[in-house]
Amino acid sequence: MTDSDPGFSALIGAPAPEAKDGEARLEVDVDERHLNPAGTVHGGMLATLVDTTMGAAVRSAADGEAAATSQLSVTYLRPGKPGRLVVTAEVRKRGENLTVCEADVAQDGKSLVHALATFALLGD
Repeated sequence: MTDSDPGFSALIGAPAPEAKDGEARLEVDVDERHLNPAGTVHGGMLATLVDTTMGAAVRSAADGEAAATSQLSVTYLRPGKPGRLVVTAEVRKRGENLTVCEADVAQDGKSLVHALATFALLGD
């Protein structure tokens, strides 16, 4: 799969993130399909968005190496509602085999989620 082939992201209605030089950004409009029974954006949707956006950021800095999430920590700060979400991600530390990346999800200028992940770089 490539960044131009959104795969699972297409299933949830999210475009592929834009990524360059270890940074990525994704904007997606969420609606009632993305809500939990409480009427807020489902936590799994938010986790998917940060994982997808961080993966794009890591791949943009990985010199052609594939990357796989090996650890993901998601902190939910406030509930999301239907509307536009903005996800940003940035590689914080690149090692020989592991890369650390952080991401945030915002809605209407307020933080909904902060995430930290470790990605394994999968060489030849």
